[in-house]
Amino acid sequence: MRSVWRGAISFGLVTIGVRLYTATEEHDFRFHQVHREDGGRIRYKRVCQVCGEEVAFADIAKGYELDDGRVVVMDAEDFEKLPINTDHAIDVLEFVPAEEIDPIFFQKSYYLEPDKAATRPYVLLRTALERSGQLAVVKITVRQRETLAMLRAREDLLVMHTMLWPDEVRKPDFEFLDADVEVRPQELRMASSLVESMAGSFDPGEFTDDYTVALQRLIEAKAEGAELPEQPEAEQPGEVIDLMTALERSVEQARSARGGSAAKAKSGGKAASGEKGKAAGKAPKKKAKPA
Repeated sequence: MRSVWRGAISFGLVTIGVRLYTATEEHDFRFHQVHREDGGRIRYKRVCQVCGEEVAFADIAKGYELDDGRVVVMDAEDFEKLPINTDHAIDVLEFVPAEEIDPIFFQKSYYLEPDKAATRPYVLLRTALERSGQLAVVKITVRQRETLAMLRAREDLLVMHTMLWPDEVRKPDFEFLDADVEVRPQELRMASSLVESMAGSFDPGEFTDDYTVALQRLIEAKAEGAELPEQPEAEQPGEVIDLMTALERSVEQARSARGGSAAKAKSGGKAASGEKGKAAGKAPKKKAKPA
């Protein structure tokens, strides 16, 4: 991996030199715009709307349009004059319980690797966070923009999650929030029973990206000139049933599914390992019918 940032964690009077690495990547297909007739790539020119001439990349600056239509042009030198701390530091502001931070604030995740001379204080901070169950709220400046973030211990590493500022989280404004919706006790009991019957331990390896698998097969078939896979027939809508009946049938379906899984597990490891192979992406997993 290649580091995207280098600096230091400021933890009281302790300084921990670290490097940041992007912790996640999306496995998606990147398509280009092409000419349908010959497959040629479509290119775009950077053309100025005022003079109509093509502009070199070196002559492009950033501009912000004001409400009155005026455009303020900003160069790199302007951003360097911002009155904020732009040095390579991760300032620890406070430590808070993990349950107090709403995941809606999270943006991107990064691994932190310590410099050789900072391994001991790095391990010390990681262990302290791990034992206390606390998260470290920090500030960091990345690409000349100050960002709120939090540090947590994950296995043997410190992981940083950049966060949104409070005014960047939209306030929900939906009509149903003002309505007085009554939930009957028997419906709540049945819904709770459904939750219990479907409870389990989260293992991300058990889930598969069926869309990516199907798209990969489609691309390979087109590349080889083979017959394209057929789209499965859409399921016919079932009979209209009331909420209580839907809950009861869902509980029965969930319990029978769990019973089948338990029987497979007791019969030996072959069935379980076969299902694991499916989860690894060898074949798409069949999706359960919605209630």
